[in-house]
Amino acid sequence: MRHIISVLVENKFGVLSRISGLFSGRGYNIESLSVGETVEEGLSIMTIVTRGDDAVIEQIIKQLRKLVNVIKVRDVVSMDHIEREMLLVKVHANGRTRPEVFNIVSTFRAKTIDLNGESLVIEITGTKDKNSAFLKVMEPYGIIEVVRTGSVAIARGSKATSDR
Repeated sequence: MRHIISVLVENKFGVLSRISGLFSGRGYNIESLSVGETVEEGLSIMTIVTRGDDAVIEQIIKQLRKLVNVIKVRDVVSMDHIEREMLLVKVHANGRTRPEVFNIVSTFRAKTIDLNGESLVIEITGTKDKNSAFLKVMEPYGIIEVVRTGSVAIARGSKATSDR
C-alpha cells in the first residue's frame, strides 16, 4: 500500500542523509522525496512517498522518530489531506499540431511556459493520476522529456501537517 510520510525536521546538515540511510539500510524504497522549509525558521518538512503494509510503515515511523533532528513524523494518508505533484513536460508541437496540443493543455488546466518552433514546455499540477492521464494523452505528439516532482501533501482544515 502507498503511504505519504511527513517528517518535520531541524534544517541541519546530515538530516537528509540519515533519513535516506535509514530507508536504504533496511531495504525500504523511497518512491519520491520532497524537502522544503516551513514557515518556522530552522525547520523543514520532508514528504516521503513509500510502499508497505501497515506493519512496515509503523516500523519506519518508529525508526524515524528515533533519529536526531527529527521533531515529528506522520503518515499523511491516515489524515484528511490534499496531495499534488508537478510535471514539466517538453513535447513536440509544430505549426500543424500546436493548436491540438494547446487545446489539451487548456482541458487539463495546465500552462504553456516555453515554446519555440518545434516544441513547447508545459507545466501541470495535480494528482498523480491526473498527471499520468495527461502524459498518456500527450504521447501521440511525441514527449521529449518529463521532469516530475513527486507528491507533496498538506492536511485539510485549520490543523497543520507540521503541527508539533
